[in-house]
Amino acid sequence: MSDIRWLSSRDPAEAFPNPANALSEPNGLLAVGGDLAPERLTAAYVHGIFPWYEEGQPVLWWSPDPRAVLFPHQLKVSRSLRKTINKETFETTSDQAFAEVISACAAWRPDSGGTWITRAMADAYRELHDQGYAHSVECWRDGSLAGGLYGIAIGQVFFGESMFSRETDASKVALVWLIEHLIASDYRLVDCQVPSGHLVSLGSCNIPREEFLQLLDDLCPPLITPGSWQFNMSSA
Repeated sequence: MSDIRWLSSRDPAEAFPNPANALSEPNGLLAVGGDLAPERLTAAYVHGIFPWYEEGQPVLWWSPDPRAVLFPHQLKVSRSLRKTINKETFETTSDQAFAEVISACAAWRPDSGGTWITRAMADAYRELHDQGYAHSVECWRDGSLAGGLYGIAIGQVFFGESMFSRETDASKVALVWLIEHLIASDYRLVDCQVPSGHLVSLGSCNIPREEFLQLLDDLCPPLITPGSWQFNMSSA
């Protein structure tokens, strides 16, 4: 950890090291400390950096290489998932239950052994939601929240953070709905952060960090303002 930059809450929001200086092991660890103020979080995202840490740790900032991304037009929808969508099992909305979605994503799950969404993280992203940066997609069945996801929208990029399902395919339906609306609004990239078999099955791929950072330079505005988010409608 001696080569890792330690940040103070007094440091400017953009006082992150060059992502090229991130460690190779653990992959992508770039900086430690600072805070989760909205200005620091948005500055981190547009520079290809995100927070990921556990309760009791200082904030850890990451920029892994390679980077998992999903180009919207490359989304893969399996036959079984398409059948679920066509059955109109779920009602899908956006930004109608952000707090509930992030709480569900933060809940303890047996397959993960815990959660990385600390109380401070949840509070920070709720503030980003209030400011127009963070957004959620919800899947409902018979009036109950069945699944969903949340992330950050800046420029033409959606930075995915987490998703959850209480019923089979609910989070996948939320993702398909999201991607369809991102395409309609000319978003070009979804950041998936780290690779997983689940994401690969949906069409994600890994690209070099350098290529990812170049995409962000092209797709994220230099002056960070909340992007237009026009998905606040119901869709079966």
